[in-house]
Amino acid sequence: MNENAKKLGFGLMRLPQLDPNDPANVDVEQVKEMVDLFLEKGFTYFDTAWMYNGFASEGVAKAALVDRHPRDSFTLATKLHAGFFDSFEDRDKVFNAQLEKTGAGYFDYYLLHGIEADMYPKYEKFDCFNWLLEKKARGLVKHAGFSFHDTPELLDEILTKHPEMEFVQLQVNYLDWESQWVRSRACYEMAQKHGKPVIVMEPVKGGTLAKVPPQAEKLFKDHEPDMSPASWAIRFAASLPGVMMVLSGMSNLGQMRDNLGYMQDFKPLTEAEKALCFQAADIINGKIAIPCTGCSYCTEGCPMHIAIPQYFSLYNEDMREDLRQKGWTINFSNYDMLAGKFGKASDCIGCGQCEGVCPQHLPIIDNLKKVAAHYGK
Repeated sequence: MNENAKKLGFGLMRLPQLDPNDPANVDVEQVKEMVDLFLEKGFTYFDTAWMYNGFASEGVAKAALVDRHPRDSFTLATKLHAGFFDSFEDRDKVFNAQLEKTGAGYFDYYLLHGIEADMYPKYEKFDCFNWLLEKKARGLVKHAGFSFHDTPELLDEILTKHPEMEFVQLQVNYLDWESQWVRSRACYEMAQKHGKPVIVMEPVKGGTLAKVPPQAEKLFKDHEPDMSPASWAIRFAASLPGVMMVLSGMSNLGQMRDNLGYMQDFKPLTEAEKALCFQAADIINGKIAIPCTGCSYCTEGCPMHIAIPQYFSLYNEDMREDLRQKGWTINFSNYDMLAGKFGKASDCIGCGQCEGVCPQHLPIIDNLKKVAAHYGK
């Protein structure tokens, strides 16, 4: 692992779309421009996964990156998710399909994806840790690790049992630093205890930290007028000792240029600047009704095809408004438009599959009831 590598990684999870209602309909030409600019500025790390962007992300990585740049000029990471294998043979089917979809020949980093208490036994049952080491021994994987969404106690158990894992990918941001659900700080400190480099995911919490309340934005602007709110979030994560890479799911060239601007010659935050982030967190936490990151894991298996993250985003926006004075917002129309293509929030049958895969451990069923009540007025 190159400790001197630039710390910004391009997360191929929220790629620009030609159709906002079809995540697989990716604006590949814009992604090509983003990839070229990213590499031109000396950044090399790209992160994808089997199901990102409606299962299109790995194919876009081939079209925009692998087919257009020398293999030794970039670093590519992808993952095996427990939701897509049910036998020893299935592991190889997914892996071989990923090699074909990306055309990469090998993966620089390969992760067991999104380990949490419910999924961990499946990774053990199908011997996935040793399977991954076999891929490494054959040169098909350069570095073996896993991404993780659970308690520091479970992380301790896994790293104690599998010290051969070289790195861990964690959700780390200043908003979740002391969250009782995500426990960013405690998980990060556990990885540090085991001496494992950390790759950070969700540093901007699905865009939440890119568009902060005015009071929080003023805190940042008073200190550094030219720095975006997103820059504070990404620099917070990148400033932590032991963090080797911070992934940003950039959705357009503007976001790419902003990120490259302050990560080109990265300077860690001071202690006083970190304190500003925690002040902003207190303000933001008072404004967020549903702390959804928009990862969309919940939608893949929803039998009613409910646009869960989109509805939560609309609801959060409305909850930041003073609806006693407005009474109506454009989001009522936006909700109706989405409901014409997807299931309504009130269509939820309470099956719970969404809550079983939510990395944020949100009470999605109850939250959908709130959305349904709000937009059913």
